[in-house]
Amino acid sequence: MQKGFARPGYFLIDEKGIIREKFFDPKYRERLTGNSLIFKLFPELGQEVTETVEAPHLQLALEQSDATAVPGTRVTLIAEVRLPTDVHVYAPGTKGYKPIKLVMDPVPQLELMPVLYPPSKTLYLPAIKEQVPTFEGTFRISQDIQVNTGAEFWGSLGKDGRFFTITGKLEYQACDKTTCYVPTSVPVKWQLQVFPLDRTRAPVDIRHK
Repeated sequence: MQKGFARPGYFLIDEKGIIREKFFDPKYRERLTGNSLIFKLFPELGQEVTETVEAPHLQLALEQSDATAVPGTRVTLIAEVRLPTDVHVYAPGTKGYKPIKLVMDPVPQLELMPVLYPPSKTLYLPAIKEQVPTFEGTFRISQDIQVNTGAEFWGSLGKDGRFFTITGKLEYQACDKTTCYVPTSVPVKWQLQVFPLDRTRAPVDIRHK
């Protein structure tokens, strides 16, 4: 049934004509938004900060690639963690400490993709002679959201669309050179407005004959 359908995809080609990145989706109805793609390749160009949260031992900036979406698009949510100098948090996979973790609440009609963490750094703790993976400074945790493509969902949106509140929490344990603080968590929240697809046919004059 789908033979001959165009598949949405993107290539990033450098000035020498070499393909550096490629993004393709197996289903023609599902695709990254342009802003989401920029977020992944050039995060400094795609920032849309929706909220800044002061939390124990860190500051949290919540960003998103798009404020609006349509069925089938994939939007990227970002939790940018900003740590003071000499403070670190533990990366996923750490044993014996509570690693940082973005935990999202399920949202009907929105599919949560796996959370992505940046590469960690190895920190040596001389007092206990251990090496542990950590994050320091400023880093980003990303969460992609895939909007449902079902016909029933399309029909429920109405002409003005629907607002979705996406919530969760960031769990972590912060430490400095002398103290490991009590593990804590901070709530996170994003807003997304989903509009129906524009299914109006193209004007007759520009249709393929």
